[in-house]
Amino acid sequence: MVQRVLILSELQYNMLVPDSKKSMYVSHILITIAILAVGIFSGVFLIGYFAVASYVIFALTAILAVFMMVRPVLYYRFYRYIITDDRIDTRQGVIIRTHTVVPIERLHQVEVVRGPINAIFGLANVSVTTAGGVAKIKFLENDVAESVVNGLNETINNIVRDRNSDA
Repeated sequence: MVQRVLILSELQYNMLVPDSKKSMYVSHILITIAILAVGIFSGVFLIGYFAVASYVIFALTAILAVFMMVRPVLYYRFYRYIITDDRIDTRQGVIIRTHTVVPIERLHQVEVVRGPINAIFGLANVSVTTAGGVAKIKFLENDVAESVVNGLNETINNIVRDRNSDA
C-alpha cells in the first residue's frame, strides 16, 4: 500500500487582493500620525530636561514611522491563505512569520468582520473561532468573504449531520 504525503508547496495558496495594500496604508498612516504626534510631543517636552532621551524618542519615532510605511508592502507579499476540505491554513507576518492551521471540524463559529477602513475598500476579514482561539483570514473582498463563510458553515453542518447519522 503506497501512501502519498501531501507537501504544502503543492497546494495553491491565495494571495491578498491589491486593495488590501490601500487599506493597510490608510490604517498605517493614521497610526503613524498618532505615533509621530506622541513622539514629537514627548521629545519636545523632554528636550529641556533630558536631551539624550528626547533624541532617542525622535529616532525611535522616525524608525517606527518608516516601518509603518514599509510594512504593508511586505505584509502583502508574505500573506497567503488556503482553505481545503479539512483545514484553513494561513501564513503571515513581516518580522515574525506565523503559520496557522485550523482544522475545519474544530470550528465553532464563523463570521465576517468589516472594519471602517476595510469597508471603504470593499474588504472584510473572516474570523473563525475554535475552542483554542480565533483565527482570521484577512483582507478578502466582500463577496469572497461571504462565500467563504457560507461554504464553511455548510461544511460544518455536513460534519455535524454525518456525526448525528452515525450515532
